[in-house]
Amino acid sequence: MKRLGAGFEAFPVMAILRGLQPEIAVDIGTQLVQNGIGALEVPLNRPGAVDAIARLTERFGQQVAIGAGTVTSKEQLVELKVAGAVFAVSPHTDAALIKATKNAQLISIPGVATPSEAYLAIRSGADYLKLFPCDHLLPAAVKALSSILPEDIPLLCVGGIDESNMAAFLNAGASGFGIGSALFRPGVSARAVGEKTIALRRAVAAMINNPGRIYEPDDE
Repeated sequence: MKRLGAGFEAFPVMAILRGLQPEIAVDIGTQLVQNGIGALEVPLNRPGAVDAIARLTERFGQQVAIGAGTVTSKEQLVELKVAGAVFAVSPHTDAALIKATKNAQLISIPGVATPSEAYLAIRSGADYLKLFPCDHLLPAAVKALSSILPEDIPLLCVGGIDESNMAAFLNAGASGFGIGSALFRPGVSARAVGEKTIALRRAVAAMINNPGRIYEPDDE
């Protein structure tokens, strides 16, 4: 199984940058990376996504994991490899797409909502499972699902996640989170993104009761 890296393990939050425009990608990425985010996802269903990924990988590819979200076709995988992406996140479970993702030597993170989808994804070679959408699920449902999954398959909760509900999902068995609008949305300044990231990192540190695991930037 491939992993997203030590940065994500220490601060298990993937920033979902839907609508990120290429011309501001480095400014936004700088705020996220210097404040500890270890994985950056740019969904492909908005214009300019592949260009934004390419700019992020050129600047931060040696520091953090950078990839794409809303990956729905094998053809998109070719573009992602050229752009330097290392992972592909899908909103659904597609066995053929998961296998193609692994054949392209990308980390596969398919979306699942049921035990049947979860095990289909695992048999197809998924590295992580994206439980989506979590804003329609109770932590008890996450706990029930995580209890029947192999221990070496991390479960990422995505959809409606913020500081108010992260602790409950962590306690239920989530290994990490994908967070979108609580960190970034089009029109939000880079400075605001940095402030949100710092607040989120502190919240996660408090939740896991081990602040030493959370990256602390030298200039804070």
